[in-house]
Amino acid sequence: MFKGFKEFLLRGNVVDLAVAVVIGAAFNTVVEKVVAALFNPIIGLFLNADSFDKAAMVPLPNGDHIAFGVIIGSVINFLIVAAVVYFVFVLPMNKLRPKAEEAPAGPDSEELLAEIRDLLREQGQARSAAAPQAPAPGSTPGEGTHRH
Repeated sequence: MFKGFKEFLLRGNVVDLAVAVVIGAAFNTVVEKVVAALFNPIIGLFLNADSFDKAAMVPLPNGDHIAFGVIIGSVINFLIVAAVVYFVFVLPMNKLRPKAEEAPAGPDSEELLAEIRDLLREQGQARSAAAPQAPAPGSTPGEGTHRH
């Protein structure tokens, strides 16, 4: 039981995924701080708000607010995280991995159809050679076999 669990944990994908989750969580904190320190003051200049959370607030009749700024802030955080992960991790890893050799191109549909036709022709010839000769159409069996 423990052997199977150990094999599961030591698979490359599981370890890679665990590392990615830990790095992603730590990196998300960094991105949130950058947004709070850099983007929020810039937004404050244009939207007259302290942060995304307070920007683009739409008041509702019951006194609540729809905070579109929270959604915009979350999207910007996601895009920053995705861009950094792509440019810092994915691109370098793709360059370091050896390129897989391209698989040889298989036959196209015309070649496959020609091969099937040839195989069917060979099978038909083999059957006709193995089958007894049938009498000619319009003749009766035994006709032309008796002597005069």
